[in-house]
Amino acid sequence: MINWDKVAELRDEIGAEDFGEVVEIFLEEVDEAIADLGKPGADGDLETQLHFLKGSALNLGFAEFSSRCQAGETAAGNGQQDQVDLQEIIQCYQSSKAEFISALTAHAAA
Repeated sequence: MINWDKVAELRDEIGAEDFGEVVEIFLEEVDEAIADLGKPGADGDLETQLHFLKGSALNLGFAEFSSRCQAGETAAGNGQQDQVDLQEIIQCYQSSKAEFISALTAHAAA
């Protein structure tokens, strides 16, 4: 679900002291985007929303979530918005987020 190699790479690139802030910003931005996902009048169409989420997810190693966003983005781009399972995408994000936070908390306590 999480690409921990990508997480370690990001932590090495930005430094352990700034990593927590980056994670916090990522989670805030994605939580906001998830709340607006698929809503009329939201920032951009469904394809654009899923593209943003996919890119954000890739940056922090949320591999499965990114993959689901990619599939939804492709479907939406092909005019098949009705085939995009938003609940599945949202559930995948929530599960990924829970796993990520749990592992980071456990790592910080070790």
